[in-house]
Amino acid sequence: MTGRSNKDPKQRAVRLVTVDADSANRRLDNFLLTELKGLPRARIYSMIRKGEVRVNKGRAKPATRLVAGDQVRIPPVTESLKKAPQIAPHKAGWILERIVYEDDHLLMIDKPAGLAVHGGSGISLGAIELLRAARPDSRFLELVHRLDRETSGCLLVAKKRSALRKLHEEFRSGKVNKYYLALLLGDWHGDAREVDMPLLVEHRQNGERHVRPAAEGKPALTVFQPEQRLAECILMNVRLVTGRTHQIRVHAAAIGHPVAGDKKYGSGLPGPAGLDRLFLHAHKLEIAHPDHGEVLTLEAPLDAQLRTTLEKLQQE
Repeated sequence: MTGRSNKDPKQRAVRLVTVDADSANRRLDNFLLTELKGLPRARIYSMIRKGEVRVNKGRAKPATRLVAGDQVRIPPVTESLKKAPQIAPHKAGWILERIVYEDDHLLMIDKPAGLAVHGGSGISLGAIELLRAARPDSRFLELVHRLDRETSGCLLVAKKRSALRKLHEEFRSGKVNKYYLALLLGDWHGDAREVDMPLLVEHRQNGERHVRPAAEGKPALTVFQPEQRLAECILMNVRLVTGRTHQIRVHAAAIGHPVAGDKKYGSGLPGPAGLDRLFLHAHKLEIAHPDHGEVLTLEAPLDAQLRTTLEKLQQE
């Protein structure tokens, strides 16, 4: 746990919080999101940018990695912090049925399509809030990575701060093998294809994120491996080498084979075989276990809706 004061959570006075070993190596912005639960992310970034937040009496950036013993100055926050939505454990219990792997350090759920990974931006509850509500006695449950709301499949959650740090490092260093199943539209020619195309995230006026290929964007590499050829589409086993926002969807659209059911980057046409959602499923993760280091292979099978779509296409 991070160091805490006994001040009112609305923070009518400056706090000096000492970073303990459990919070070492955390980014400053993530540290503040924990200390100021309910405060909008934009407000936290504004505090850092203006120098209201200090680390060891000096200015810092959101991505600054904290060290045990650092002193973080947290300024007064006069606005009321939004309380986390309350949900009864029995109403959140269904999320526990989605757990496909669990040990003392981490768990993985098979996230359903349509469920955000966390609340925010008009969404009151996400997978992590449901999980915490269903496990009220758990001291620590934090997301290791993200999935788009429309994407189903493998979602890792750390049960210890030490596990979270190690798993984050695995993702940052590109050591995690991430595999997706995606149904791409169009007549695919040839076999496997690597798409090495930088991507740039744009924030539109309504706050919605939109991604486009651009030379000034961040490096992004996706490997598409044909799995099954179907009528006017193809099931792909996709390896996500990097992990940029909407990467598979943008790369697929850029090469003329958008993901079926993609309303943002696709053709806007109805999905094949009556599909009314995005056909993108995170089906496998290969990652070094944060405790013993052995490679852990975690899988989530296609859900019934996507299997039905494939069966219909196979019949056609």
